[in-house]
Amino acid sequence: MKERLKKRLQLTPVKITFLVILIVLLLFSLDFRFLRFMELKSLDLRIASRGTQLPGSETVIAVIDEKSLSKLGRWPWSRATMAQLVNMLTAAGAKAIGFDVVFSEPDESAHLQTIDNLIHEIKKSGIKDENIIYLLDQKKAVGDADALLAHSMSRAKNITLGYFFHLSLKDVEHLSGKDILEKSKLISNSRYQLINAPRKDAGEDALIHAYAPETNLKILSQTAANSGYFNIIADSDGVMRWLPLVIKCRGDYYVSLAVSLLQQYLGWPPLALSLHEHGVDSVRIGNIKIPTDEAGRLLINYRGPAKTFPHYSIADIIEGKIPSESFRDKIVLVGATAVGIYDLRVTPFGPVYPGVEIHATVIDNILHRDFLIHSGWIKFIDICAIILLGLVAGFIVPRLRAVSGIIATFLLLVAFVVANVFIFAYFNVWLNLIYPVLTMLAVYLGITVFRYISEEREKKKIKDAFQYYLTASVIDEILKDPAKLKLGGDKKELTVLFSDIRDFTTISEKLTPEELVALLNEYLTAMTNIVFRYDGLLDKYMGDAIMAVYGAPLYQPDHAKRACLTALAMMDELRKLQDKWREENRPALDIGIGISTGDMVVGNMGSEMRFDYTVMGDMVNLGSRLEGVNKEYGTNIIISEFTYKAVSDIVTCRELDWVQVKGKQKPVKIYELLGEKKDENRWGDLLVAFHTGLSLYREGRWDEAIACFQKVLTAWPEDGPSRVYIERCEKLKTEPLVQPWNGVFTMRAK
Repeated sequence: MKERLKKRLQLTPVKITFLVILIVLLLFSLDFRFLRFMELKSLDLRIASRGTQLPGSETVIAVIDEKSLSKLGRWPWSRATMAQLVNMLTAAGAKAIGFDVVFSEPDESAHLQTIDNLIHEIKKSGIKDENIIYLLDQKKAVGDADALLAHSMSRAKNITLGYFFHLSLKDVEHLSGKDILEKSKLISNSRYQLINAPRKDAGEDALIHAYAPETNLKILSQTAANSGYFNIIADSDGVMRWLPLVIKCRGDYYVSLAVSLLQQYLGWPPLALSLHEHGVDSVRIGNIKIPTDEAGRLLINYRGPAKTFPHYSIADIIEGKIPSESFRDKIVLVGATAVGIYDLRVTPFGPVYPGVEIHATVIDNILHRDFLIHSGWIKFIDICAIILLGLVAGFIVPRLRAVSGIIATFLLLVAFVVANVFIFAYFNVWLNLIYPVLTMLAVYLGITVFRYISEEREKKKIKDAFQYYLTASVIDEILKDPAKLKLGGDKKELTVLFSDIRDFTTISEKLTPEELVALLNEYLTAMTNIVFRYDGLLDKYMGDAIMAVYGAPLYQPDHAKRACLTALAMMDELRKLQDKWREENRPALDIGIGISTGDMVVGNMGSEMRFDYTVMGDMVNLGSRLEGVNKEYGTNIIISEFTYKAVSDIVTCRELDWVQVKGKQKPVKIYELLGEKKDENRWGDLLVAFHTGLSLYREGRWDEAIACFQKVLTAWPEDGPSRVYIERCEKLKTEPLVQPWNGVFTMRAK
C-alpha cells in the first residue's frame, strides 16, 4: 500500500508540467504584484519598440514652455495674457480650446488693490462725489483681468476649462458641505448626460471616487462652453498608462477633459455611460464606443515620445508668429511643458512627457478609434496561451537531450515573443507576455531539474555531504572516484604557496574592527581570485595568511609554473591595491610569499567525523619557512631550489643564499622570484653584479663582495638582499671565521 502511494506521489515530467501550469494560473488569477509589474514593463517596451506613429492633424498644443516664461514672465501669468491667447486662437479659427490648467484663484493685480483701497479711503473720509466713485469703478472694471478672460471666453464660445478632483479625504477636510456643493454646481456641464445602470450603486466598488472638485473661478466657469477634469492616475510603478474617463463625486458621474473637448469638437453629441454590476460596461460619445476597463479607464495608445503632436509656444502665438492655418478648425490644448511647472509625467517613452500631451493622445485615440485592446476575452486568450504553451514545453523537453532541450525551449520562447509583439504592433491587442513565458521557463527548469536529480542522485548526495567544507574541484575529483572519501592520502609531487601580511599585528592595532575586516576582506578577495585564475587549490586561510596548492586534486604537470605566475600576479595586484589604499588614507599592506616544490602527502586528513582535503610533508613546511625568510632579506617572493629547477626556463630569478631553515638539517638554496623570462633584460647587469658579489662572499673576500653589492645599490637603492650582505660582510670582517667556511646561513627564527 505504501509503495503504491509512494509511486503515485512520485514526480514525473507530466506531473511537473501540470503542476507548473496550475501554479501559474493561480498567480495569474491573483494578479501577483511582481509579475504584474513585469508585464507592465513589457507593455512599455512593446509600445516604445513600435516607434513614433503619426497622429492625426486635428489636435495641436499651445505650450507654456521655457521660451514663453522667458518672454511673458513667471507662471502664473495675468489672466489678461490668457485672454489675449484666447482672442488670438479664436481669431485663427480654432474649433475647440481646452485648458489643462485651472484658474481657481482670483488674478493678483496690484493696481486693482490700489483702486479698492482708494475707494475705501474716499468713503471713509466722507466724500460723497458719485462721479469719482463711478470713474473708479469703471477703471476697476477695465483692469479686472478675470473679467477680461471671461469676456474673451464668452466671445469665443468654444472654451473647455480643465479642473481636477481631490481623491483624498485629507485634502478636503477644510471644506464644508456647502462649499463642495457650490463647487460641484460650477462643473455641472461636465456630467454624463445619459447613464444606463441596473441600479443606483451599480459598479460602485470598481469606480474611482472623488471627494470634491477644485474648480475654476465662478465668473470663468459660467462663461465656459464646457469643462472636464484632467486627473491622470499613475500605475504602481509611477508610469501613466491609463486615463480615467469616469470619476464619481457626490453621486454624479463626470467626464474627462479629453472627452469634453471632443464632445465640443464633434458638435455636442450626447455622452453616454453604461454600468453593470462589476463596473463600467461602456463609454460612448455619439456613435463612438470607447473601450475601458471596469474602473472606466482607457488604456492610452501613445503615438510616440514628447512633441509627437505639434507644439506652439504661447509667446509666439501672442506675438502673431504662428500662421492661422496651424489652428483653424482644430482642437487646441493649452498646457505646460516647462520643467519648473511640474506637469511632466512618466510614460512608456520616458520620464519627461508633458501631461497635456497625454490628453492630446487620448483625444487622437478616440477620434480615430485607434485603441489598445485589453478586454475580458483577451484574458481568456491569455489563459489558453498559458495552458497550451506549458503543455507544448512539457511534451518537448523530456524527449530531448540537455542541449537540444535548451535550443527547443529558446526557439519556442522566441516564436511566442515575436508573435506577441507582432500582434501588438499590427492589431493593437495587448496579450500577456510574462505569464506564458514564465510557464515555459518553469516547465523547462522543473523537468530539467527533475532529470538532473534522477540521473545524478548519488553524486548529489556526495555534493550535499561535502559542499560546505571542500572546494568544487575536490568534489569533482571525489565524484570520479568515491573511494577517495577514505581517510589518508597519496604521495605526489606538488607545489605549495604561502603568503602572509607583513606587520599585520601592528597594522591591526591602528584600525577599528570594522576597518580591519573591510581591509582584510578586500585583500583576501583579490589574492584568492588570482589563485583561482591559475587553477590553484585554496587550501585554507590562516588569519591573514593564505595557503594554496598546485597539482592537486587535479594533476597539473606545470604546477610549479602556475604557483610562480600566481605569486607575480599577486604582487602586481597588491601594488594596485597599495595605490588605492594610500589615496583612501588606509594602511598599505605588504606581503611575503614562499613557494616550495616536492613530494607531499595529499588527501583527506582529520577524524572520521570531520576531515579536510590538504597537503602535508617537509616540503610544505619548507614553503611556510620560505615565506618567513622574506623578512630577513627584504624581499617579497622566495622559491626553493626545487621550484627553481622546474621554472628556470620561464621565469627570472636570482640566487639569494644557501640557508639552513629552522627544522631542517640540510641547507637549501633559495631564490628570489623577480619576473617572467621575457622581462629578464630589466635586471641583467644587476644580476651579474649581485651574483659576482655572492660568489666573493662565499670565498670570504669581504671587501670585494661589499663593492659589488654597493654597485647594485647604486642602481637599485631599495635592494634588500644587497644591504643584508653588506651588513654580513662588515660583521664577518671583525669576527673570526668559523672553519670550514661554506657560506651557509642558519635561520634562527621561523
